Amino acid sequence: MLIDTYGRVATDLRVSLTDRCNLRCTYCMPEEGLQWLAKPDLLTDDEIVRLVRIAVTHLGITEVRFTGGEPLLRPGLVGIVERVAALAPRPKMSLTTNGIGLKRTAAALKQAGLDRVNVSLDTLRPDVFKTLTRRDRHKDVIEGLAAAHEAGLTPVKINSVLMPGLNEDEAPELLAWAVEHGYELRFIEQMPLDAQHGWKRDGMITAGDILASLRTRFELTEEGSDERGSAPAERWVVDGGPHRVGVIASVTRPFCSACDRTRLTADGQVRTCLFATEETDLRAALRAEGPDGSDENIARMWKLAMWGKKAGSGLDDPSFLQPERPMSAIGG
Repeated sequence: MLIDTYGRVATDLRVSLTDRCNLRCTYCMPEEGLQWLAKPDLLTDDEIVRLVRIAVTHLGITEVRFTGGEPLLRPGLVGIVERVAALAPRPKMSLTTNGIGLKRTAAALKQAGLDRVNVSLDTLRPDVFKTLTRRDRHKDVIEGLAAAHEAGLTPVKINSVLMPGLNEDEAPELLAWAVEHGYELRFIEQMPLDAQHGWKRDGMITAGDILASLRTRFELTEEGSDERGSAPAERWVVDGGPHRVGVIASVTRPFCSACDRTRLTADGQVRTCLFATEETDLRAALRAEGPDGSDENIARMWKLAMWGKKAGSGLDDPSFLQPERPMSAIGG
């Protein structure tokens, strides 16, 4: 198993399939994009499946989340999902996406074995979407959400980030729309993962701000810690149920003590935390010959990496230093 010195056991694996994205969200990357990883540096489909197999059969992983960048840009995505679904024991599988390509891929992903999706959507207003993402693709995301729901990739979860001066007033509107369409909405506090390092703690919309805004229109009843478990989102029952809304307060209400996640970057590095500044290179081991490239050695390296996991993310420290790699290279 993947255990650290604080007794936390990682059972949830986040796998970044690519650092590339077809949006340019202001809180993630600059308008001109980034210097993408060279193809030889990326894990191949076979290497990704092998690492997931090792995680599932040697290390106790029970859930796999495919992320990016934008994972729908990965040409072999459907095949990867299908091969992971064939593992024994079979892990639960989900996908975090911007939704642009879901209309054409949702049915194939469901057939391949994907269980559900998380879709990023920060606004219901096409003009604000264009400002936030620097792309005019709002309609594509809305259609992608509908396709995912129709394909049975449920519960369809929506991730929303509120930004000052752009969409900070949209929380009640977003929740009403999500309830109407049967989606589960989760607000995420803006995190310091932008490549241009423009994040400022004193300018972010906090969980408290979000809940205060929602309560102007809805009655919210806290679900409780027993229901939450190790999930990053605190959840509230909306108007007596059955609908729920979540808030992931990574900055103002860190949940590190219950973290059960381990991460693989698109170039094969283990990260013990989204905000970690240290990585362990599994790609080199994958491509090594002899004992260094064995499943057993890779599992040993992964265990050692997790054993060194820090107690917290450091986000509660005002002097927090942002990771050098942006979110698109790490995976959300």
